[in-house]
Amino acid sequence: QVQLVESGGGLVQAGGSLRLSCAASGTIFRVNAMGWYRQAPGKQRELVAATISGGSTNYADPVKGRFTISRDNAKNTVYLQMNSLKPEDTAVYFCYARFAVVGDYWGQGTQVTVSS
Repeated sequence: QVQLVESGGGLVQAGGSLRLSCAASGTIFRVNAMGWYRQAPGKQRELVAATISGGSTNYADPVKGRFTISRDNAKNTVYLQMNSLKPEDTAVYFCYARFAVVGDYWGQGTQVTVSS
């Protein structure tokens, strides 16, 4: 059984910063990819940022230059540093991981609220 546990969400003023963390635990084989999605009220879940084996990263256009994804392979943890936050970044943020053998897993979600 694999679990993804997120932390770091909260309430912040526009222009502020937050750092999300997501730690994978359990019987973990090779981690092929980890990333973050978000879902705002009334909207579909969308990719925010992802990192795959080898270190390459991918960002959604609205967050490029403001968010940075990083990964600690030894800890099976992925981070999302979010700077210059805007009210439109308000959403529930979900951690995602793709593991060899066991497949895809999602975290429970953490709320990020940016006030104007």
